[in-house]
Amino acid sequence: MQTIKEIYKIGPGPSSSHTFGPMRAAQYIKETYPDAQKVEVTLFGSLAFTGKGHLTDMIIQKTLKPVPNEIRFDYKTPVEHPNTMEFKVYENDEVKAVHSFVSIGGGKIERDGEKALESKKLYPHTTMDEIHAYCKQNHLTFDEYVDQVEDKDFDTYMKSIYSAMIKSVKKGLSKTGVLPGSLKLDRVASALNQSAKSCDDLTEQNALLLASYAYAASEQNAAGGIVVTAPTMGSCGVIPALLYHYAYDLGYPKSKLIKGLKIAGLIGNLIQYNATISGAKAGCQAEVGAACSMGAAMIAYLQGQTNSQIECAAEIGLEHHLGLTCDPVGGYVMIPCIERNAVAAQRAIDAARLAKYLRNVKKNRVSFDMVVKTMNLTGIKLPMELKESALGGLAVVVPSEEKK
Repeated sequence: MQTIKEIYKIGPGPSSSHTFGPMRAAQYIKETYPDAQKVEVTLFGSLAFTGKGHLTDMIIQKTLKPVPNEIRFDYKTPVEHPNTMEFKVYENDEVKAVHSFVSIGGGKIERDGEKALESKKLYPHTTMDEIHAYCKQNHLTFDEYVDQVEDKDFDTYMKSIYSAMIKSVKKGLSKTGVLPGSLKLDRVASALNQSAKSCDDLTEQNALLLASYAYAASEQNAAGGIVVTAPTMGSCGVIPALLYHYAYDLGYPKSKLIKGLKIAGLIGNLIQYNATISGAKAGCQAEVGAACSMGAAMIAYLQGQTNSQIECAAEIGLEHHLGLTCDPVGGYVMIPCIERNAVAAQRAIDAARLAKYLRNVKKNRVSFDMVVKTMNLTGIKLPMELKESALGGLAVVVPSEEKK
């Protein structure tokens, strides 16, 4: 497995696979071919079907400027990966180079069939069972294990991730108005937050506050603002909402929250390595489901739970999102994505609470590794219409003016 830095990346929304990944591909082309006269880009699969709603064409054009470019949407040519794009570079009126990129989720890209760019194997273990056994043998907590593997600059990096997550919530809470696009969806994070503060019931207040934070970060993402992949931009509201709530409402210290963030990153890393975090590959179970699993592990750690309980929390968080489809209305990361982030943040706390007591009375029959494998198999079985194509589910039931 690679560094957890590949799970947490700061960049522009609304989609890590459809915005951030294509942006990085365009950056590579611009830097590699500074004398390019023109660039033709063809988007295939999910990038074609939902590229407009995800601002794929806009971010590519913006990144390639001032080089003249043309974006084409190919809805018919079959491709092995649904997030495939081709860049054709012209110099002196001739084709200088042709590169194929695949956006595999979380902003990571692969070029011309190679493994993910900027990737390097770092972790000696690739399953939770292996990590659990190693930690037990060496008397390590999961965050200590992460510190043992990552480089000396990792703490500095994680502090920047923490700050960016908190900032995404704060900015989202300060904004009102309508989100961009034909759905004309109102921002509601600020209104939800005000409603929460007027609640007399503390339990209800905390639940609404948490929801408002998830809405805040997710609305920032939907508006093309700067957010953090956790593990993707479509699920960027879950972890920041939990962090913000535990920091500002419950008073947890930043140092402990960052340790929890490391454990969440380890869970996301395992899911990406052994399955996928791409909605176009496996539906929203791979995005919001993965984020819920990460969040559950983080909360379990914050509550002082053991490694076994943390694993159980992560397993519960992912297991009960199995089969969750990705069906964005109009191709936008808005419906059902924003509300789904708020629900998953609540479920992460529920999963941690349940794991705390379940592991005291019985051994888990379903391991975290089993659920990750199941999620991957389920994703393969999901039809293409329910994997970020906007061709099924809510996307064909809920009215939208968005046209291809």
